[in-house]
Amino acid sequence: MQIAIYGASGYQGKLVLAELAHRTIGLRLVGRNATRLREAAVTMGMADAEQWVADSNDHDALVAAFRECDAVINCAGPFTSSGSAVVRAAIAAGCHYVDTAGEQLYTKAVFDTFAGEAERAGITVVPATNDGCVPGDLIAHLLAERVQPVEEITVSHFIVGSAGFSRGSLRSALDTIDMLRAGGLGYDDGDWRTGIPARHTSVTLPGAEQPTAVVKCPLSEVVTIPRHVPVRHVESLVDAGVGALLGAPLTPQTIDSLPEGPSEEDRRTQRFTYLVDAVGRDGRSVRGVVQGHDTYGITAVIAVEAARRLVADGAKPGVLAPAQAYDPASFLAFLTSRGISWIITDTSTAQQ
Repeated sequence: MQIAIYGASGYQGKLVLAELAHRTIGLRLVGRNATRLREAAVTMGMADAEQWVADSNDHDALVAAFRECDAVINCAGPFTSSGSAVVRAAIAAGCHYVDTAGEQLYTKAVFDTFAGEAERAGITVVPATNDGCVPGDLIAHLLAERVQPVEEITVSHFIVGSAGFSRGSLRSALDTIDMLRAGGLGYDDGDWRTGIPARHTSVTLPGAEQPTAVVKCPLSEVVTIPRHVPVRHVESLVDAGVGALLGAPLTPQTIDSLPEGPSEEDRRTQRFTYLVDAVGRDGRSVRGVVQGHDTYGITAVIAVEAARRLVADGAKPGVLAPAQAYDPASFLAFLTSRGISWIITDTSTAQQ
């Protein structure tokens, strides 16, 4: 098995390299800049690994860089401006594709643009294989089995600690700043659209006595969940303080002046809680809770496992949500082995 990592010299890309090396999976570094690729390979202790230079604007170079690989993991954001070119090249090269994108509109564009092309080529594409979308999408599928038919699913992200964001994540935020400020897409009565008011302005965390204020945020779970769960309404929320931070003014110069990403210590002390609340049309409700630490590190773990499973186990061709490509319970069990906890509880009698 050989997996190509596009954006291998970036912050997230190097974490993916480390995870592939940890799991002794063959890898190929691909990126825009030869010097940065060499530096990344040396830094990661893999100076002899294959290194291919290919700009996202050069389709032929990308296809050549991916050819003879089994899968591509795309870590090169902003995905809104460059991701589609990498998807197209991966399909042309005959490679399964996953990415670490967190950009909601890009995730939807991958479904809208490449579903037919990937299916005809016999290739599986799974966008947004990151710390939030994969566990959230998988657990939503399990929740829906308990409260069918489903009226609404609410996804809420809470992160505490000083880990902060990588430069790549901030560039992606800058690229989609208007959508961030507007709250992104919601799903309502069979369609995705902007301007759908949030049904919830606060969420009570497990064990908390008081609710936490939340705001809409464009998370990719809104795009993926309705593809396998018949549901009337899906919305995604974040802590109001984080939402304000994401919508704060940014400039390319400010981003360039920041560290590449969180330090190892910051990643170690960061904690996240992701909630998925499902309510049936009969009023029954269930909650899935996913908890762990180090969002960037677990994104690397998830992206590598997502690519590995596509190669080793296969999935139907096309563009798929995580729960369409992988067995939810099996993938969540794998995440448990890597330090992620998850639980499903009946909340029908609890105050939300």
